[in-house]
Amino acid sequence: MSFTLAQPVHSELLIKKSRFIGCVQPVPDRAAALAVVASLRAEHPAAAHVCWALMAGGQSAANDDGEPGGTAGRPMLEVLRHQQVEGALATVVRYFGGVKLGAGGLVRAYTDAVAQALLGATLVPLVRQRSLQCAVPYALEGLVRRELAAIGAVLEDVQHGSDVHFAFALPAPEADAFIARLDDAAQGRVVWPQA
Repeated sequence: MSFTLAQPVHSELLIKKSRFIGCVQPVPDRAAALAVVASLRAEHPAAAHVCWALMAGGQSAANDDGEPGGTAGRPMLEVLRHQQVEGALATVVRYFGGVKLGAGGLVRAYTDAVAQALLGATLVPLVRQRSLQCAVPYALEGLVRRELAAIGAVLEDVQHGSDVHFAFALPAPEADAFIARLDDAAQGRVVWPQA
């Protein structure tokens, strides 16, 4: 099962005089992630590096920002993957302290900064949603609304024409049982154009 983050969480490590400021936070996509990275660069102009890793919307990306290749972004991305975190951006701002850490030391530092932040994070399970549409006679509108509310569906649109047309999303694992339950409660008077 995949998870996302409830809110941003920060960490800070001091390793051989270098300061590593880590953060993991929810983001919807790459554009939002790049905006966060740009704001961090503006907020920390004296930082030597602003490295990041992204897992969002099926996209993954990692950036070492001048650190030796594969010593920052990729290890950070692996922490997100290992923890099954999706829809998240991991960033680490590094202030260089004058002592070189070597490739292994950098990998450990960036990995630890993200892992420490994740330790304090509230992980929220991601449940894939399924979009459905149905049409019912006006007499059944209240029944459909109650059933949608009971299952926690997100009502996206309601149109009133010759019938009442609903568009909604609900957790995919519950969709088939919901369709069967609604068909039973409405005695077969529900029309499912995309079911």
